[in-house]
Amino acid sequence: MKISYHGHSVVKIETGGKTILIDPFITGNELTDLVASEQSPDIILLTHGHNDHVGDTMEIAKRCNPLIIAPNELAVYLSWQGFQTHGMNIGGSNTFDFGTVKYTQAFHSSSYTTNQNEIIYTGMPAGILFTAEGKTIYHAGDTSLFGDMALIGKRHSIDVAFLPIGDNFTMGPEDAAMAVEMLNPKLVVPVHYDTFPPIKQNPQTFKELVTSHEVNIMKAGDSIDI
Repeated sequence: MKISYHGHSVVKIETGGKTILIDPFITGNELTDLVASEQSPDIILLTHGHNDHVGDTMEIAKRCNPLIIAPNELAVYLSWQGFQTHGMNIGGSNTFDFGTVKYTQAFHSSSYTTNQNEIIYTGMPAGILFTAEGKTIYHAGDTSLFGDMALIGKRHSIDVAFLPIGDNFTMGPEDAAMAVEMLNPKLVVPVHYDTFPPIKQNPQTFKELVTSHEVNIMKAGDSIDI
């Protein structure tokens, strides 16, 4: 399984001949190395409805019709736009031909703002546990620190965890470091920082706070094989 990071919260997973994009915020993301028109994923996984996470989902889907998996209200909204969707909800899991997706809690908000400045409610925000090839990836989405991360870590053996560290809208470095202790992943990657002025952070600060787990500060385009 190949996993790559592409700025903000964008993660690409290549497994079993399928390509999965998580939260494909590409256009308007100055930190990404991707070009939206060049992406043809088989699956898009969304954590919540904010525009910096839904990102280019609809433009990509118009071109290559991926399966979009999202929290239910967001999935319904996207289905109304004519796209192929599969709605899920927190605590639920489903096994697809490319792997198993399970949605977890995330403490945040979730809405999509249209070009007409209309705010669409898109259900509960979530994190994602993705399992394939005997490996489990946890993408926390946008969230604060919460105690049930300890239960997630106890219930699942996490190989790679992508955790937000930007503060202001999500956990900052200190809370994210505490989350690492509860989740107990084999490897942690900081995400959701530096994209906008309110979430400017030095990821090295986070790395120094995490003393008992491996931290990989990935740049856009970096990849790992697990």
